[in-house]
Amino acid sequence: MIKFEKVSKYADVDLPMPQRGTEDSAGYDFVVAADTVIPPIDFLTDKIRDKVFEQRPSSDYYGFINPLTLDEMAKITKELKAKPTLVSTGMKCHLDSGTYLELSVRSSTPLKHWIILANSVGVIDADYCDNPDNEGEIFFQLINLSPFAIKLRRGDKIGQGIIKPFLTTDDDQASGQRLGGFGSTSQ
Repeated sequence: MIKFEKVSKYADVDLPMPQRGTEDSAGYDFVVAADTVIPPIDFLTDKIRDKVFEQRPSSDYYGFINPLTLDEMAKITKELKAKPTLVSTGMKCHLDSGTYLELSVRSSTPLKHWIILANSVGVIDADYCDNPDNEGEIFFQLINLSPFAIKLRRGDKIGQGIIKPFLTTDDDQASGQRLGGFGSTSQ
């Protein structure tokens, strides 16, 4: 059975369930579960650049000669907490096997507010719901392209989700197991 449900930490918070605006709307609208400030992207990138220059003084300003590895970038991101802002919806989604929930910002959000989804499109797998790390709580990873911090208030419409089927190859041998929240599927 496909359905949305509040995660336990928002059980007593007055939040509307995701819903479609019209009969022909593909996406279920999500709202912000708690007030959240999204820093401007320049603030985050400046923190990262300053840290890298401190560790690697160089005339290679953009790192083309000695680029960071994925592991190095992940370490700096974690150390500085300089990452896209996770905005909670307070919701989880029970999905049938063979389906997923695709997340995107509302079409007017970048145009009016300079806010984009960090991963372009979010993918919520059916086995993400009720995972032990975060109960399957749905977050939007947002980046603020404006030069100023932006405050999202609880109840602001921020994104939408479309429930979609997916296909697999004839020789598919997926055998991993989800052990937690974001990026936790093991091989």
